[in-house]
Amino acid sequence: MSDRLLEESQRQLDGTLPGVLGIVLVRVEAGSVDARLPLRQELLAPNRYVHAGTVVTLADTSCGMGCAASLPAGVETFTTIELKSNFLRSATPDQTLVCAARLVHGGRTTQVWDATVAREGDDRPVALFRCTQYLLRGGRG
Repeated sequence: MSDRLLEESQRQLDGTLPGVLGIVLVRVEAGSVDARLPLRQELLAPNRYVHAGTVVTLADTSCGMGCAASLPAGVETFTTIELKSNFLRSATPDQTLVCAARLVHGGRTTQVWDATVAREGDDRPVALFRCTQYLLRGGRG
């Protein structure tokens, strides 16, 4: 793992939704990202459990930072074209979410990523997530 890649990836979150939420990248390398998010009141739904959007943002950010670290030659950037999440349990503000994102398909025009979000210290998933990234060449978007 490159400390420089991790630091640059974390810096890219500054001033964006993931940065505002407080997502912390733990490991970033081609094909793999680990991240964490300490929960707080502002990240909850009105029912006092973690908001689904918080979980999806953590997973999508983890996959996106992995995609950015895994772009093939000639590809400048990417965009998420599809995502899906299955929620299996919830979390409360005294917990921290952790996310493990892994590349499952690295093609010429797309990447497919899977992510598992869990409560830190708990092996049981909170959510299973899959997204497809469309790779953009030459500034097309």
